[in-house]
Amino acid sequence: MTTLEETRSSATAILDEVEKVIVGKREVLELILLGILTRGHVLLEDFPGLAKTLMARSFAQALGIEFNRIQFTPDLLPADITGSSIYDQGRREFEFKKGPLFTNLLLGDEINRAPPKTQAALLEAMQEGQVSFDEHTHMLEQPFIVIATENPIEFEGTYPLPEAQLDRFILRTSVGYPARRDEWEILKRRMERRREEASLEVVVDGPRLLAMQDSLEEVYLSESIGYYIVDLTTATRTHGDVEVGASPRGALAIMKLSRGKALLAGRDYVIPEDVKAVAPSALGHRLTLRPELWVRRVSGEDIVASVLESVPTPAPDARTPASGDSEPGDSEWRK
Repeated sequence: MTTLEETRSSATAILDEVEKVIVGKREVLELILLGILTRGHVLLEDFPGLAKTLMARSFAQALGIEFNRIQFTPDLLPADITGSSIYDQGRREFEFKKGPLFTNLLLGDEINRAPPKTQAALLEAMQEGQVSFDEHTHMLEQPFIVIATENPIEFEGTYPLPEAQLDRFILRTSVGYPARRDEWEILKRRMERRREEASLEVVVDGPRLLAMQDSLEEVYLSESIGYYIVDLTTATRTHGDVEVGASPRGALAIMKLSRGKALLAGRDYVIPEDVKAVAPSALGHRLTLRPELWVRRVSGEDIVASVLESVPTPAPDARTPASGDSEPGDSEWRK
């Protein structure tokens, strides 16, 4: 069993290793790592050329796990990603040939370019960790993580992900353009290594990653924090600009991600700031907004930000004795 301190130390080392090629995006990298540690799947939505593919490949290298990439296109069929049965003439029987879906970390590049039938082929794999084909069930090797990308500016020839598919991603985030100094650092590092590809050291391996994922169950979440998460999720369902709010799966996503956020901060307990840090990424893509808000460029993350302002933050219980290393006012959040 991996201790929380060992998990935190390994997580920090993974982020440091990935930052050798991804400059100035620590918060985004941390969110992606949180998605991985919570056994979730991550959706990256941003403009082309912002290193989304490089991020996924870099995490696979640092984690020491198998990596496959699928370029989604309008003519991609479900069997192209899951695999298909091939007739073996020598044995006179059909044999299932595994597709690129059978890996540890799968990059689904421009997932919204594939037709709905192909997108749906990912649903069972993402939720159940298995693929059903020809009345047989094929289990995926763990860990299994999907990092998918979307281009938000091109709509011709694309198929927007349905709500059921979006709900399978534990979080959605964007990368954003680098700052001036960071962009120069990218150019400088490319000149220094004198080649296109950058190689990273392996920090952990598959079994170690699974142990890290298991250790998150040891992070404590108090009842008052739990009700705070429930109140945030409920508030999205009654918001005036929202047609369909977040389901209980959204509350579960916040719970998992906030425990991971606490761990990366060096705590074995969750505080409200952890919840606030992950709530926009965990809930924004789960909201169905009123159609007219599209013209006003209002996003789900904007709605979650307003909900965070309206829902009262729970106050620590001053009657609970705090341990010597507690932060001021965090006594209730500890066991």
